[in-house]
Amino acid sequence: MAVKTLNLDISRFPKLSCEQAGHIRHFWNTSTSLDGEWPHMGGQDPDQAFLDAYRYQLATMAYGAGAAHYHRLPALRSLFRPLMRGLIRKMLRREVWSYWYLTSQSGCRLDPDLGRLREPWADPVVRENIMYSGHLLLMTSLYAMLFDDDEFERPGSLTFDWDPLFWGMGPERFSYDNRSLQRAILNEMERGGWAGVCCEPNLVFVVCNQFPIIAMRYNDVRDGTNIVEGVLENYWNAIQQKQMIAPDGLFVDWLFLKQGVTKRAGGLGFTAWAGAFMNSWNSEFVRNSYGKQALGFITNIEGHIELHHPAIGSTIRRLAHEEGADPDSAEALQRARKRFLESSSPGPKYMQPLFGYVTQWLSELGKAAEFGALLSYADAHFNPTWERGGLYYPRRDQVTDESGSWTSVDPFTGNAAIGYARLNVEDGQKKMWERPWTREMLAEHPWVDGIDLAQGVDCLRGCWAEEEQAMILTLRCWDDAEHDLKFSVRQLPAGHWGVYESGRLLHEYDISERETIDVSTIIRGEQEVDIVVVRL
Repeated sequence: MAVKTLNLDISRFPKLSCEQAGHIRHFWNTSTSLDGEWPHMGGQDPDQAFLDAYRYQLATMAYGAGAAHYHRLPALRSLFRPLMRGLIRKMLRREVWSYWYLTSQSGCRLDPDLGRLREPWADPVVRENIMYSGHLLLMTSLYAMLFDDDEFERPGSLTFDWDPLFWGMGPERFSYDNRSLQRAILNEMERGGWAGVCCEPNLVFVVCNQFPIIAMRYNDVRDGTNIVEGVLENYWNAIQQKQMIAPDGLFVDWLFLKQGVTKRAGGLGFTAWAGAFMNSWNSEFVRNSYGKQALGFITNIEGHIELHHPAIGSTIRRLAHEEGADPDSAEALQRARKRFLESSSPGPKYMQPLFGYVTQWLSELGKAAEFGALLSYADAHFNPTWERGGLYYPRRDQVTDESGSWTSVDPFTGNAAIGYARLNVEDGQKKMWERPWTREMLAEHPWVDGIDLAQGVDCLRGCWAEEEQAMILTLRCWDDAEHDLKFSVRQLPAGHWGVYESGRLLHEYDISERETIDVSTIIRGEQEVDIVVVRL
């Protein structure tokens, strides 16, 4: 007879904070919104051309959900699988990729030598456009790795239907799957001399090519191949030869592919975003470069850590380089802010999602003091908002306040990037790169089936403790309703098992190898309920 109270201290197993659970539910709310509504996702550019476009928000939500599943709630396949599938489905909607038809024509901002516009094409992944195709590849490769699901590896599973209502010569359909999408990207990498695939025509960005590279690693593990090794050798050599890493440590904003010249970095943003994902495969370089890259843009003045507008940060860097000023001094910051506030320059038309890029970078590199300071700043100044159990930070276009402190919140940062950063762990991308889940591992590990976010319940714990032979769950409602929850714990080893709720024994079972135990419970109000299924 089993003991009536649980003899296992589950507090040793970390659980999600309210904020982390809120970000996951916000991702879910977005993935299940009515098609065409895009709540809270409208960006600065009406044509979905800028850095806060739908595609970037959706992809970052998927990466945040994937990181949360892998690192924090690994047993909860049934919760994360429909969430990620929903985000991929949204990514395939025409509102997300139709911008490419006009963008494919190029323009004088992208190609200074362009004499006339190119003939447009609607297929959003066949050439260039890695800012969409690379994210779609990683979203679907991550999905396959986490769930051993070949849904997006089947022919025709990634289909783009082009059929504008009042113009055109009739409908067109462009059909791909994950591997044919990867082949299209590899063809473009080779065509461009391996420095990366263009985002817009003629422009190659370091950051946008990190996502397909990670996807290729996951696909190699599934296929038993090693394509990514050759890609990385060619790629790293090419970006150095083309001087895409500047002497000041920053990645250039972009390479003009035809002209072979680069655009000097206008700030920290693209470098931080690239570092957050390049750390997966090039961690030594990314970590060694951090201090040089962050200098002036992130200051620590007597313990007060702050992220600055690119113009302010660039001035601090110049003062440090030209005058030997201390970049972490109040005097240097005051001078830089004074210059910025007195400048008559209007600045860029749109402001890149700097805060979101930097929080992702700090999270990946485990810069606890800096990351904690930025999260505290966001919670104090960015109006954190709860809606249907989900947490986000609403858009605000004012870039700085009257003192020069950062105030801008773009949809990418407020909907996705801060959530991703909170859900990630130090070296989160690196750990997934080095130890992706395999078919064999997923076939052996116990997991929970039957819990998903549509049930109105948040999961704060969801892990299998191998040493203790226990499945540990902590559940709560996001609303005040009562929820009758039924779920199963699958792939358990043979033995005598007990089901405990909030420390009290409810049931005992004797099962054979890899059998299932069904659990029923009622979740109500704000009370957290701990469910532990443990071998006795």
